[in-house]
Amino acid sequence: MASVKVKFRPSKVTGREGTIYYQIIHDRKPRQLHTEYRIMSDEWDAHRSSLIIGRSCKRKSLLLSMRKHIHCDMERLMRIISRLDGSGLEYTADDIINEFNRYSNDYSLFNFTESIIAKLKQNGRIRTSEAYISTLHSFRKFRKGEDIMLDSLTSEIMEAYEAWLYNRRVVPNTVSFYTRILRAVYNRAVEDNIIENRSPFRHVFTRIDKTVKRALPIPILREIKNLDLSPKPALEYARDMFIMSFYLRGMSFIDMAFLKKSDLKNGYITYRRHKTGQLLIIEWTKEMQLLLDKYPANKSEYLLPIIRNPGTNERCLYRNAAYRINHCLKTIAEKVGISVPLTLYVARHSWASAAKAKGIPISVISEGMGHSSEVTTQIYLASLDTSVVDRANHIIIKSL
Repeated sequence: MASVKVKFRPSKVTGREGTIYYQIIHDRKPRQLHTEYRIMSDEWDAHRSSLIIGRSCKRKSLLLSMRKHIHCDMERLMRIISRLDGSGLEYTADDIINEFNRYSNDYSLFNFTESIIAKLKQNGRIRTSEAYISTLHSFRKFRKGEDIMLDSLTSEIMEAYEAWLYNRRVVPNTVSFYTRILRAVYNRAVEDNIIENRSPFRHVFTRIDKTVKRALPIPILREIKNLDLSPKPALEYARDMFIMSFYLRGMSFIDMAFLKKSDLKNGYITYRRHKTGQLLIIEWTKEMQLLLDKYPANKSEYLLPIIRNPGTNERCLYRNAAYRINHCLKTIAEKVGISVPLTLYVARHSWASAAKAKGIPISVISEGMGHSSEVTTQIYLASLDTSVVDRANHIIIKSL
């Protein structure tokens, strides 16, 4: 088995920092693994092969951080050696160094997350990749751009990140969203035998908190529907897309944006949800057609007037449209005097709430989307005859 020692090479220039390196010996052949750690001669204890950190030392925090990094490097080297020994194959000290360098390049948190993002995009899971990109961007800002090795991720770091998010007034569910994505990245590394699980997420919030009720009652929805917004086309368009989402049983905006004309056949829309892949069928009603007729026919393959320029970056167009609509919906909320933050997603909650208020069976719409997981609600919906849901939709639309 190979051995590893921490060594210090003083500078040949008086008053200059020397270099810490690792000496790796295997089959009596020594090799050196250089590091970027620089210290003064009086900060090194040659007998103990360790840093000297005085209480009043001006470089105390730097030296403490350096000691922690050295400890992580040593653990990483010992794991590499153990893995090579366990393989039963012959190896050299150079193999250990190469594996260590490869680890440093591939298994930092930033690099490993980016590799997962690339695979998600390659597999067509664009929306999931965007969630990972958003999380990585947030954690990068927290780290001020400084990367960190996966096996250096600790409970203390995650608690500091959580506190940083709360100090920036990030809501609990968004905090949980980020920490759950990071936990998924970490668990992937554990499953791939890259690191050992040290449970760095055990003290941070990774659940889904109950959100403030976002559903609007039918009278308020009716008021929004009947607003005269013709002098301001942007507001009118935002309102119409909000109402269309409600008509379509609270269809999410991404599904609305990518509905194709070919999805509408024989009076029914058939589509798969982007989020879950679940197949849904919705009856196309006269109210939906009247709303669609207000706008010129879409020149693209899409049914609704959202993505109108084929051949462009469609996901970018969808995101920009959602941003503009949600911005306009805030103005509409002020006009009707509601305190609920009005967004496109409120239409989804409102349809579910309206279904419950109209006495629609719980099996048709489970507690107005009150489940802790949307998957449970979709399981209920998937098990029903579509006509039952369509009848429920007719009742809800007629009440508006």
